[in-house]
Order: sequence, then C-alpha cells, then structure tokens
Amino acid sequence: MIRTFSALKQRRGRRAAAVASVSALALGLVSAGFVLSPAAAAAASNTLVVNAGQTLRPVTHVATGSLYGLANATQPTLALAQAIKPNTFVQMPAGGKQQPTGDISVVAPTAVSAGAKLVNRLSDYYAGWPYQFSWNTWTPFITSQINTMKSSSYYNSISAYELWNESDNTWKSANGTYENFWTTTFRQVRSLDATKPIQGPSFSDNISDMENFLRNAVATNTVPDVLAWHELSSSSKIASDVAKVQALEDQLGISRRPIAIEEYAAPSEVGLPGPLVGYISKFERLGIRDAELAFWNQSGTLGDLLTARGGSPNAAYWLYTWYAAMSGNMVVTNPPAQTGIDGFAAVPAARNEVSIMTGNCNGSCAVTVNGLNALSLGGTVNVKVEQTTSQGRTVASAGPTTIANSTYTPSGGSISVPITMAANNAYRITITPGSGGPTTSPPTSPTTGPTTSSTPPSGSGCSASVTLNQWNGGFVATARVTAGSAPLTGWTTGVTLPSGAAVTSTWNATASGSAGAVSFTNVGYNGTVPAGGYTEFGFQGTGTGPSGTPTCTAR
Repeated sequence: MIRTFSALKQRRGRRAAAVASVSALALGLVSAGFVLSPAAAAAASNTLVVNAGQTLRPVTHVATGSLYGLANATQPTLALAQAIKPNTFVQMPAGGKQQPTGDISVVAPTAVSAGAKLVNRLSDYYAGWPYQFSWNTWTPFITSQINTMKSSSYYNSISAYELWNESDNTWKSANGTYENFWTTTFRQVRSLDATKPIQGPSFSDNISDMENFLRNAVATNTVPDVLAWHELSSSSKIASDVAKVQALEDQLGISRRPIAIEEYAAPSEVGLPGPLVGYISKFERLGIRDAELAFWNQSGTLGDLLTARGGSPNAAYWLYTWYAAMSGNMVVTNPPAQTGIDGFAAVPAARNEVSIMTGNCNGSCAVTVNGLNALSLGGTVNVKVEQTTSQGRTVASAGPTTIANSTYTPSGGSISVPITMAANNAYRITITPGSGGPTTSPPTSPTTGPTTSSTPPSGSGCSASVTLNQWNGGFVATARVTAGSAPLTGWTTGVTLPSGAAVTSTWNATASGSAGAVSFTNVGYNGTVPAGGYTEFGFQGTGTGPSGTPTCTAR
C-alpha cells in the first residue's frame, strides 16, 4: 500500500491531475439506505453504542480542515468554507512553488474569515516530487519566510510551522541525514520565532521510523511541539498508530504532545461520507488536536468535499455541515471494532439533545444510545434520522433527506435505533424531548422496528418553520413543512430575506426568486405529506438568513 500511495502522491505533487480517475472508481453510484424494519436484528458487530451521559471533550470540530483546501482568494467561496467550520488548513508558504495554487498569503483572508487556523508547510517552497532541495536556498528561505509570517496580518492564525513533508518519500540521502536536517532547521526556526509551535516529523502513512526520529529529537532537544503524521490507507489503523507513538513518548521521557494528522483518507474514500465517518470518530475518540483531509485530486475543494474547484457540495460535504452544527461536548461512542460501523456524538450545553453521526456499515445496523436519563429529555424522546446519500466524489448532492421521525420511550435511559444502511452513506440521529404523542418502544423482536408518529397541528393546511445556521456573511437554513389535520398533496413555503441577502442553492424544493420574497415548492417526491406528518428542505445563501415566520400554503 505504501508503494501505491507514494506513486499517487508523486502524481499529486505534479498537480495531481492523474489521480482523479483513481478517486472516481466504482465507489460512485451506490444504493441509498433507509430506516426500515430489518429482516433480522442488527448483530452486535454492526451496532454502535453511544454513552450520552459520558463526556469525552469539548466540541472543536477537529477534523474539518484540509490540505490545500483553499486554492485562492475566491475558491472555494467563503460561504461554502464557513458552513463546515474548518478547523485548520495546511497550505503552501508565501511564494511557494510546489503547487500553482494555495499560497498561504493569498488564502489567509478566507481562512481567517472562516475562523480557521493555518499551518505553513515550509517544504512546499520547492517544486518537484521529491522536492528540489538545496541547503544554499533553504537557509535564506527559512529566514525570509519566518520574518514574513511574523509581520503578516494573519500571524495569530498560524497554529504551527511544518518543517518538511513526508521525508520517508521525499528526502534525498545526498542532502545528508534527515535527522541532521530536522535538528538544523528546528534550531533556525526557533531562533527566529521563539513561541510559534513546530510540528513534525510529518511522515506519510508509515510511522516505522518514528522511534529513530524521536531518539534524535530528544538527544538534540528538538522534539516537535506537535507530533504529526498522515493516515492515508484506512481509519482502522489510527488507534494502533497513536498507541505506538504515545508508548514511544513514555519510553523516551517525552511529555505527551498534541497530535496533528495533516492528511487523512485514501483516494478511494474522499468525497464518500460513510468511510469518512470512521476517520472523524477515531480522531475525536483519541483526542487528536487537528486533522486535515488529504489533497488527492484538486486544490480549493475543502479536501474533496466539493465536486471540483469552484464546484458544488457532494454528499460528504453535508456530513461535515452536520459535524459543524455540533456544540457543547463530544460524548463517548464505542464501535464494535476498528473496522465497520463507527460514529461520533455530541450533547449541547443545555443537555436537551443528542446529535449522532454514524456510517461505514452495510445492511442491518443499529445505534444503541445509553445515558438518556442523565440528560434533560423527559420520559419520551423524539428520534429523527437523516441520511446523506453518496453518488461519488464528483456528483453534486442536493443535501440530506429525513428518512424517519419517531417517538421512543427509553428503558433504563436507553434506546436502540435500527437503520438499514449503505456503506458509503452517512446518517444523523437527532434525539430531542418527546412531544407527548404516541410512543414507540425499542424493538423487542427481530422484525419489529420503530413506527413514525407525530401530533398534528390543529386545523387543515400546513405550517412551516426554519432553523438557521448563520455565520458572518452567509447561512444554511433547514425548513420544515408540517401538515395539519388533512394530508398534503403539495405545498409552497415563503420566506422574506433581509436586504442584501440572497439564496444561492436549494435542495429538496424548487425556489422561485433569490432575494426579497422567496418561495419554495415541493419537488416530485416530497409533495405528499400525511396528516400531522412533515417533510424538510433546505437552502443556502449569502448575507443574513430570514428571521420571520415562514408562510405555508397547501396545494
């Protein structure tokens, strides 16, 4: 696998164009998953356990960053970047030659506006793969670059200097030992900037030389402030790699360092929400400081969450907007193994909701949620299940769909939610206080699943509500259309946008207008809504989202 990845990354180092075909393999079109009454109950090997009352750590969206996720000042748009609350971007130094796009000085305004940190990958000053390194050019470049960063307007947003990238693939023995390079460069950077963290060794998907590197770093007093490497083959090996590195820290007397996974996901996994769930889950569970999606295909796509530079969101993008919507504390999740089903979950400060993302499972799967009696949810809970359906990295997605909405009565603070999944899809389970309507107990036999129920509003017709995810300069809105005492065969919802705001994209509805008074009409598959039931659609825009009560007209 390492040889395969080295070849791919060589092509990527030459602008990555040839890798596109690798990432668009038969993992493209897949069948959608639905919540159903499974023919057989989910086995323990396909069941994720969430301990909602057990706090893991505060929500920081550690895995929302990317390598070369920003191409230039306008690609991607600020609104698309802000919606996923990017944690960290790893970018080329000012004046770098490794890529035609991604200069840190060009993209910094977008990163800062999106609230993200920046890592300066110093080695990307050079062209070529392996890098066209020379001590004659390297030493003066380091002096100039560090001084440029210290005087920049975005200096406070730089979280670290990365000295070199993938020495196991790119360092030439003719230049001397990598350990000597590290020691010399570390000391030079530290003499120029006494406080900014230095991270490394930034090995590729292979940490076999970590002990040798750390022994030298201890002997020369050049231990990185942040330990960094890449996970580019499978999320299943992350836990063992972290355990190995931390055991080395203990063995060598190194105080535990924060860990950054500067590149993650294999070429066949990027843009596919299901496999990416496994990475995010493990980064959260293992306490990783920050992790960045790899650059396999094209810069400026937020790590292949967009169909192309300047393109539209694919299905994986919506997984990251779900992730961005989390607040409060991450809570403990326990998968049955390092492969297969996994997930991550959060509880907000008010402790009146549980938000769970899960995936990487195929067929009859389930999520068991314990500890609900430790939260402020009441005797019954509403369980909403959504999915983001993968059609491949380069296929645009209109957004998630709601596939079940049910009321459960927890037993001993626990419920179990069965879901028939597709491996490349991701699913969000949102648990909120029950409405007091009809309830559904957890399944008691292999053929019994939850039934959807709700309490209809009084009167016929319909009502609508909008939930906003607002940031400086843009918003994403989720709108719910609820039928009254009679079923709907069609509906139209209207909102009024403030001056300067505009709708830029819509999913699960057809928009009429983009500014001022905007109306949304059902599409073919969601016009029929049973009495008391509801459907949802969404829209994204620039400026400030609507604040008034939306209108709803039944058809």
